[in-house]
Amino acid sequence: MRTIIDLPQEQIDALDQIRGNERSRAALIREAVALYLAQQPGKLDTLPAFGIWRDRHIDSLAYEDSLRDEWQR
Repeated sequence: MRTIIDLPQEQIDALDQIRGNERSRAALIREAVALYLAQQPGKLDTLPAFGIWRDRHIDSLAYEDSLRDEWQR
């Protein structure tokens, strides 16, 4: 998803110094957002579910693992 953000020129200059020629400014901002979200424990885990998962109180990854365990011989 594309989004438009306004940053002060000082922040843009700092990002350009950090990133060098190795990666884009957008990649650096994506990494910063990912790090910020990783520091927010439990907040993303409480998003409401919809559809067939609405009434299930099981972690989807745990459910997937249990299904895969059935495939083992």
